[in-house]
Amino acid sequence: MNTDYRILPAEKPSDEMWQIIGGGIGQYNQQHGGPEGFQHLCFALYDPDGKVVGGLIGEIYWGWFYINLLFVSENLRGQGYGHQLLTLAEEEAHIRGATNAFFDTFSFQAPEFYKQHGYRVFGELKDFPPGHTRYYMTKQL
Repeated sequence: MNTDYRILPAEKPSDEMWQIIGGGIGQYNQQHGGPEGFQHLCFALYDPDGKVVGGLIGEIYWGWFYINLLFVSENLRGQGYGHQLLTLAEEEAHIRGATNAFFDTFSFQAPEFYKQHGYRVFGELKDFPPGHTRYYMTKQL
């Protein structure tokens, strides 16, 4: 190992770090996995005044739909908005070529909601956070 190189901590990754590290792993992954066909996918839930009160943010790559975030304001939960957001996003992801979906959620969020939509647990981390479980779920679209 060359002693001229140094490893230093960074409080926050700079744009250059993202370009070098993220771009480097992206190129490496593409060499081995082929073109990923990355696409953003987002649906927003608006109140009557045009304010965002929930939504779903995801990504599609290599034929998989990754659900990054799904949120509905607490006062609107249980009214079907989460179901609509998830259904619309899955349908759009499928139209765009995704054949499977995956994400992670916590035991205090809504794993049963996702199970009702056909998702199954393929992995879990107990005590993450302490006293709870982090679930990794998937489904074929």
